[in-house]
Amino acid sequence: MITDQDLKVLLQYQAKHPVLSIYLNIDPAAGNADAYKLRLRSMLKEVDLPTDVAAVTRYFDHEHEWYGRSVAVFSCAPEDFFKAYSLAVPLRSRVRVSDRPYVKPMADLLDSYGGYGVALVDKQGARLFSFHLGELREQEGMMGESVRHTKRGGGSQRPGSRGGVAGQTAYEEEVADRNIKEAVGFATRFFAENGVRRVLIGGTDDNVALFRGQLPKVWQSLIVGTFPISMVASHTEVLEKAMEIGREAEHRREAHLAHIVVTNAAKGRGGVVHLEDTLKAIHEGRVQSLLIRDGFRAPGNRCKSCGYLSSLPMESCPFCGGKPEEIPDAVELAVRQVMQAGGEVEVLSKDQAIKGFEQIGAILRY
Repeated sequence: MITDQDLKVLLQYQAKHPVLSIYLNIDPAAGNADAYKLRLRSMLKEVDLPTDVAAVTRYFDHEHEWYGRSVAVFSCAPEDFFKAYSLAVPLRSRVRVSDRPYVKPMADLLDSYGGYGVALVDKQGARLFSFHLGELREQEGMMGESVRHTKRGGGSQRPGSRGGVAGQTAYEEEVADRNIKEAVGFATRFFAENGVRRVLIGGTDDNVALFRGQLPKVWQSLIVGTFPISMVASHTEVLEKAMEIGREAEHRREAHLAHIVVTNAAKGRGGVVHLEDTLKAIHEGRVQSLLIRDGFRAPGNRCKSCGYLSSLPMESCPFCGGKPEEIPDAVELAVRQVMQAGGEVEVLSKDQAIKGFEQIGAILRY
């Protein structure tokens, strides 16, 4: 599993020699190790970095354990830099050579699969899960006081009558309410400790509503879905359901953000669309959330002095007068700059139609 610290290392690394970045889909449902090694050799045929190609081939032949559904490898042999990460979610196979690791697919991965917290709840307790990048990172559970149900008759509610003990139902409700409150406190601590940024709740409609109503507003705002599920479901079942609902919610959220970008850009404040305007806003430090289409690439120029990116030819940097250099993908470096500055990167699917939004845009801080 790739951690936030791993991503930070990749973002900060800039080499004096070319860096080979490889993403290889190794989904067991679509092939075996021999087939994927053959695919890798085909991908590396056009790479003119023999030492790095040898290092990558050696890794897959002797070190990789062939678990997960994709793997990311970064190599710069002249500087003794080699990183490999097995991933639990599938990524499209691709190869890039640049002066730094190619991290754009990681932005997509974190956007779609990062920081899920799931709570399965009933009137007696809760099971909590933290999933990150499709893997179970942590799970805990708690059980409160048992809720004892007493058979209720239709007669008198006097003590000793067939109807049972007066106040029994009220007592059950008090116990259930107390258990829910304890589960909420337990869950909020768990979510905070595990860096959760999306919350899903599983259980019956009544129990979900009770739990949701007790959550602090800051956590209620992070709820992306609810679903019916057994309290004894396996973590694999929970993960599959959570990812299914999470993807649907993410699709809706991305569409909403894209509409905000288009609306704000039309008003002339708070948003930009089109590549050149977006790159300028990134350089000025105004981007809060960058939105890009999956797979969007665009060549451009970068100032060697201040790092300004442009999709247009330029003889000198308009900001500092520095000398520009041609780059194969200005979008990749834009993603890197936003992530390094602590901004969000949202990756929209290719087939998600948003009127007024084409390939790239941003929500601005000011």
